[in-house]
Amino acid sequence: MQQTPVSNRPLPGPEVQRDIYRRMVRIERNDEAIRRAIKLGRLQMPYYSARGQEVIPSAVSVNLNQDDTICTIYRGIHDMVAKGMPLRPLWAEIAGRIDGTCKGKGGPMHLTHPESGVMVTTGIVGSSMPIANGLAWAAKLDGSQRVAIAYFGDGASNIGAFHESLNLASVWKLPVIFVCQNNRFAEHTRYEVGTSVDRIAKRAIGYGMPGVTVDGNDPVDMYAAAFEAVERARAGEGPTLIEALTFRFFGHVFGDDDKYMTKEEKAAAMERDPLPLFRARLIADGIATEGALADMETAIAAEVDDAMQFGLASPLPPIDELRRDVFATEIA
Repeated sequence: MQQTPVSNRPLPGPEVQRDIYRRMVRIERNDEAIRRAIKLGRLQMPYYSARGQEVIPSAVSVNLNQDDTICTIYRGIHDMVAKGMPLRPLWAEIAGRIDGTCKGKGGPMHLTHPESGVMVTTGIVGSSMPIANGLAWAAKLDGSQRVAIAYFGDGASNIGAFHESLNLASVWKLPVIFVCQNNRFAEHTRYEVGTSVDRIAKRAIGYGMPGVTVDGNDPVDMYAAAFEAVERARAGEGPTLIEALTFRFFGHVFGDDDKYMTKEEKAAAMERDPLPLFRARLIADGIATEGALADMETAIAAEVDDAMQFGLASPLPPIDELRRDVFATEIA
């Protein structure tokens, strides 16, 4: 497992730090609005909140271009929002409406928006990794400098697709970055109960690639790890495994009683909420003013509200949509 020397690590400039915070707020406000809409009965769907994990995709995405791609899982709306996915079609999709990214037929577990690089959202645990390998292989074949990001959780590191994907990515030196959002719980199972190694990043050594464990709730640490991994991938030097340590504030699926978490560890994690901590840090370091951040937050809240109203007002798909996007040629 490789650790980046603190003295030599790349640091985000003021504009980048403000951008990371903007993406974090956009994730948090969107998540809050979704949870509120479910409680009010305006949305009927399973929802996997990633509240508490806002730093990880935000600090990764500031290092990406529009053409760079991500592949994430059903617990990945925060990854999509961080990459720049527009909120109007996102809301229409989770509401099952015709103006959604998949015309309302994918729902919250199968969002996709290639225009912003959100290529695939999959409901199969761990399957983001082999798909990201395919996206990275395509980038290598066409000679572009695109990179692919595979987001997944700690539980997914224990299935075959993880090991197969890391091995092949290393053999072919693919421009792919494996980002494990280690929130300590694989669905309802504590990390130490189901994982034999104390740090997932240690597994990288077996596949001949750099592996680094970082504080996934520290925007500067997360940015540094992502920056180096992206630069390495663009230079043709192959993949990197990043294990980002974090904590989710809610249960596996919204509404479960999360009894597998202790009250003490959950309270301690929420007390260290990375969003207000980073906000205070930006102000203390003179990177942003209270007024500027308040204006940003107001604008994002308005964007989320507009998207919610748009999505819920969008028409339901007509019945003939059931037969579309199924067969290449309609059978009489």
